[in-house]
Amino acid sequence: MDQTFASSGTGPGLDTRAVAALAEEVLDWRFKALPPAAAGLTVRQYLDTGPGLADLGTPLLTLDAGALDHNLRTMARWCADAGVALAPHGKTTMAPALWQAQLAAGSHGITLANLPQLRVARAFGVRRVLLANSLLDPAGLRWLAGELAADPDFAFACWVDSVESVRLMDEALHAAGAGRPVEVLVELGGPGGRTGARGVDAAVEIAAAVGNAPTLRLAGIGGYEGALAHDASEGGLTAVRGYLRSLAELHGRLAGRYADGAAPVVTAGGSAYFDLVAEELAALPEAFVVLRSGAYIAHDDGFYRGISPLARGAGHGGGALRAALHGWARVVSRPEPQLALLDAGKRDLPFDEGLPEPQSVRGGAQLTGTAARITALNDQHAFLRDAGDLAPVGAVLRLGISHPCTAFDKWTLIPVLDDASAAEPKVTGLVRTFF
Repeated sequence: MDQTFASSGTGPGLDTRAVAALAEEVLDWRFKALPPAAAGLTVRQYLDTGPGLADLGTPLLTLDAGALDHNLRTMARWCADAGVALAPHGKTTMAPALWQAQLAAGSHGITLANLPQLRVARAFGVRRVLLANSLLDPAGLRWLAGELAADPDFAFACWVDSVESVRLMDEALHAAGAGRPVEVLVELGGPGGRTGARGVDAAVEIAAAVGNAPTLRLAGIGGYEGALAHDASEGGLTAVRGYLRSLAELHGRLAGRYADGAAPVVTAGGSAYFDLVAEELAALPEAFVVLRSGAYIAHDDGFYRGISPLARGAGHGGGALRAALHGWARVVSRPEPQLALLDAGKRDLPFDEGLPEPQSVRGGAQLTGTAARITALNDQHAFLRDAGDLAPVGAVLRLGISHPCTAFDKWTLIPVLDDASAAEPKVTGLVRTFF
């Protein structure tokens, strides 16, 4: 029997052999995180040499093994306590090894944003995928129809947010000779937000159009509350709650219209307001509520540190998330007494949700709590001010970063450290990304 996204089926799946095979990839100049000494070795062979952080050059981005494990367990426990499922957004990392860890921790599936990401997931055997977007590309829909036909265990759902998008999908799938209906969720948006039907009435019309499209199956509803607020102020939280209540209203209006089979999916929830999603939606009748939080696995020392529900007291006793990502950069110039230039810039570190923060000098002083700060990034340089004598030329600084979603995409291979705070951190793994 063909699987649905909401059904338990045969599990979310992932080809663990394909992930394990990444250890046999030969290292060379393509991987800027690694030193020339790694060239010609496989990932496995290089790790067998016992490298440490001191063996790696700069600029650099690393992951902390302990923080990753803590975040995986913390979020899994939180979702279980809240009575919601989790299909983490894989676009955050685009790292099959980390997807494997998330699925092993109990995630229901993987969320993705576009067709290229979906093809990566299928290359690594992910069997349950939610595409948090509309898929209208005829060539992509033809490929999808083939995947669904070839693999009855492949459970897939995507969004529609207009009658026109329903028509285009139906025409393309009909032309492709699709034998299996594609599950779709009606996306509800909000004024000033991103995609999504503007209003419950419009969303109900879209659901009716889906019901009349033989190549589609109405499997639920969804949306993204994070497009409607950007802070944890009273006004921001009120806006999010209002949107989620509209989503709940839509679910009620569509009772009796959902396709037969598994419970209808109701999905929302990035990494900023998943507590409100659970509060407003978890008790909906006959609904399979799915969060799509993705940034939690790496967390950060910036935007999500300030806005995460687990930093706002919604931790159910499980504690806050921990920053797993760190940048490392070397002081290469001190042209002025209170100005140092580091060898990491926009090509290496995220900057769209806040600049990196200097935390410490490797083997030296702590910078957190001092006047030291990064005031700007160029393509390949960071401007560090007011560090004084704490950051001489040649010193390597550990940097906290903000917004993991724009950190992973800058690195094809990311070293995993046993403990980024240790005096001599050891490299215990290398995470491969596919952007």
